[in-house]
Amino acid sequence: MIPKESGKTLNPQSALLQSYVLSPEKQQQLYKRTLIVVVLSQIFGGAGLAAGVTVGALLAQDILGTDSVTGIPTALFTLGSAGAALLVGRLSQAYGRRSGLAAGFLAGGIGAIGVVMAALTNSILLLFISLLIYGAGTATNLQARYAGTDLANSTQRAKSISVAMVATTFGAVAGPNLVDVMGGFAISIGIPALAGPFILAAAAYLLAGLVLFILLRPDPFMVAKAISDAQRTTGRSLSDGHSELLSVNRRDIFAGASVMVLTQFVMVAIMTMTPIHMGHHGHGLKDVGLVIGFHIGAMFLPSLVTGYLVDKIGRPAMAIASAIMLLASGVLAAMGPADSMAVLITALALLGLGWNFGLISGTAILVDATPPTTRAKTQGSVDVLIALSGALGGGLSGMVVAYSSYAALSMAGAVLSLMIIPIIILAGNNQSKVNKRNV
Repeated sequence: MIPKESGKTLNPQSALLQSYVLSPEKQQQLYKRTLIVVVLSQIFGGAGLAAGVTVGALLAQDILGTDSVTGIPTALFTLGSAGAALLVGRLSQAYGRRSGLAAGFLAGGIGAIGVVMAALTNSILLLFISLLIYGAGTATNLQARYAGTDLANSTQRAKSISVAMVATTFGAVAGPNLVDVMGGFAISIGIPALAGPFILAAAAYLLAGLVLFILLRPDPFMVAKAISDAQRTTGRSLSDGHSELLSVNRRDIFAGASVMVLTQFVMVAIMTMTPIHMGHHGHGLKDVGLVIGFHIGAMFLPSLVTGYLVDKIGRPAMAIASAIMLLASGVLAAMGPADSMAVLITALALLGLGWNFGLISGTAILVDATPPTTRAKTQGSVDVLIALSGALGGGLSGMVVAYSSYAALSMAGAVLSLMIIPIIILAGNNQSKVNKRNV
């Protein structure tokens, strides 16, 4: 018999959601299936985001013929990701993760196609506009990590985030190491070599969106909202382990957001100028791809271990560990010999690892602090700040290096990362508080 609401028969969509509200077993089945779909989409999404990271600055340098503005491409696609994060968050809040994430990846694919056209026509204006749109893919790739948390309890959330991120590794590591291959393919069809990775990005983002649009049914976020609405109505938990936080914890939202914003700023600033720094010291495109490949691998590959640690030893401890990793990276990048591949790989790997620790711990703090009624919207708003911090870091990095040095930039990032520690301490966030919520 189909459940009724206010004396009326529920429509099929409402009846479907109601069946999940009343069944913890179905919730867990959907939770696991959602993780599988997110993994598939993130494999493609990771390959898409790697193009801009690896050759965006080099493409701008080639078109403009100067180093002083080579941070602008990173600034543009991270700025574009800020606007996209807001839109994807709003779409997800209103229509579910499926609609929001699919639309974001579609926009990213269109932007990548625009970058290829800009390289063909040598148009800097088209390049900049396309990079803004391309940033939607970056924002969507990042927001996909939230999809796995919608039906997860407090002891599963960091692991869910980490599963999405480790899936990104496959594409994200392959992308930079396909620079030469895609460059050769681009040349063979009459396109500049540096535009080659963006051909891969276009296909990857479009496939990621298609996977989510077709397979993410029923939408986990809409199910989570239905559970929360039912709990508000009945005033009790409807399923074991899925009682929901019904109020916003602004202090923890600030702490989680601050960790992610700072780690993003430091990571993007140093990462953006590393290919330029390497070029000035005789390293070729293959070396750049190798270093960035290790960097992106460190950003995503440790995620399963990181998620386990965040759930077991606590969000604050791992956020502080993030600051320590970023500090070590900045100091090594600043003081190590520029002609040493070992030093560059180690410094950029530490940079990626620090970002990984900060993103997963900060995301877990944020999810713990928000109820489903505002969760996707809040996540989108926070990701706007993350993207803006990346845009600022990317934009300033070129100017800092042009008027000072790569070493000065790296040391500044190292010092800035230490701000994470007092923020976490002052927030007073602790694991026992999370457990008491049982969110």
